[in-house]
Amino acid sequence: MLALFYIFIAVALGVSFWQITRIMNLREVIATDKDNDTQGKIALGFLVFLYAMMIYCLIAMNVVMLPESASIEGEHDDNLFNITFWLIGIVQFGMQFLIFYFSYKYRGNKDNKALFYADSHKLELLWTSIPAITIVILIGYGLWAWNNVMYVGDDENPIVIEVYSQQFRWDARYAGADNELGLGNVNYIKGINTMGVDMSDPKAQDDKQVTELHLPKGKKVLFKFRSQDVLHSAYMPHFRAQMNCVPGMVTQFAYTPKYTTEEMRQQSEVIEKVKGINKIRQAKGEEPYVFDYLLLCNKICGASHYNMQMKIVVEEEAEYKNWLAEQKTLAEVIK
Repeated sequence: MLALFYIFIAVALGVSFWQITRIMNLREVIATDKDNDTQGKIALGFLVFLYAMMIYCLIAMNVVMLPESASIEGEHDDNLFNITFWLIGIVQFGMQFLIFYFSYKYRGNKDNKALFYADSHKLELLWTSIPAITIVILIGYGLWAWNNVMYVGDDENPIVIEVYSQQFRWDARYAGADNELGLGNVNYIKGINTMGVDMSDPKAQDDKQVTELHLPKGKKVLFKFRSQDVLHSAYMPHFRAQMNCVPGMVTQFAYTPKYTTEEMRQQSEVIEKVKGINKIRQAKGEEPYVFDYLLLCNKICGASHYNMQMKIVVEEEAEYKNWLAEQKTLAEVIK
């Protein structure tokens, strides 16, 4: 595929150079009906080539697309993406056809005369109002989906987790039995207190610091983000969730996991993608890849940005509670 791309670039550069040399000699060259006819047919040929490339990319590039959303709230992101993709795709297919077909149909001919067509208020109203209504609907749906992950109702009683970013690692802190996080500030960072938790705050005593995220299936989780140094971006692609981690402030999002890690691994789409990845890794002599949910940094935050990730394990609630019970509280660790 890469070789084909290079060939296409080389041909395009060659054609561009040839056309530029022709333009430089326009005073000596007059386009004939034969030239116009040739250019019109080339436009039709390019239309066929463009459609073939678009269809190929839609099919062949599907392997790099994310599988089904692993969170309930992420389903709305997928819906919004699919609706937008189909709308743009239909319009794009139609407009490309009109552009290149009209280039052929109305190619220059000395016997043809241009047709004068006055403006039409009805047509202008039509092609203005339809996109406007479509955009309003899409933006309205998008705002609703945004609010769905940004704000948590009092009756939802989510699990509260703080995610702390720094170059180039993640740390996480679970709220204790009170489900409230103790205060945190960079001024409190000292020794093993790497997240800067204010240990004089009673709410911090039962908090638990971990280096791997465990989430229960079917339970809403509220994430709160802080940054120690530069701007990071907490990105959980399989849950369709992303939020900037900004120094000096707390940001958040929330979602409800709907598939455990093991259930996601058994999905046919994930199995096929893992096979494709492992085929590439095997050719390079690398170890096989096993699917896991990940927390990534989606900001270029420095030289080791690519390595800034944390494993996320989604499991049944009983397993999650057992794991959390095994973790030590900050009061036990920081004495």
